[in-house]
Amino acid sequence: MAVRPVLKMGHPILQQTAAPVTDFDDPKLAAIVGDMFDTMAALNGAGLAAPQIGESIQLVIFQVANNPRYPTAEAVPKTILINPTITPLSDTQVDDWEGCLSIPGMRGLVPRYQSIRYTGYDLNGTPLAIEASDFHARVVQHEVDHLFGILYPQRIKDLRYFGFESELFPADLS
Repeated sequence: MAVRPVLKMGHPILQQTAAPVTDFDDPKLAAIVGDMFDTMAALNGAGLAAPQIGESIQLVIFQVANNPRYPTAEAVPKTILINPTITPLSDTQVDDWEGCLSIPGMRGLVPRYQSIRYTGYDLNGTPLAIEASDFHARVVQHEVDHLFGILYPQRIKDLRYFGFESELFPADLS
């Protein structure tokens, strides 16, 4: 497996809708997943979408456990999610700060559904159906947005709450 370069905001692949995965037996799929986990770990990410490493397919991964970029975040289980759909469990949305490996050094205040149900498939094509709330739900929504060409700044309601981490949170740099 390998750490792959992460595409940055503005790259055309990050602006398009990714293709659904149709062949779960393709050995390339497992190799992409391995590269994604290596890349996410190397960059202290909470999640990663295949388009971020140049693979325009509907595949996301996420996992949070003792992440220095999100020191107070609750744990999120290691998950491979293919061809996902998200259903909000209520209309309640919560604003919180987000970052993205495709927009390094920046954060924005983003509204997300507090509780969701997400469905899709694991690497073997086995169906998944999981309910999540709070940070777990936020991570899933953020990553799945990538599959539809949406980056978190497109969801920010007030651009006064979008900027460089060093300016927004100077005390966190000590």
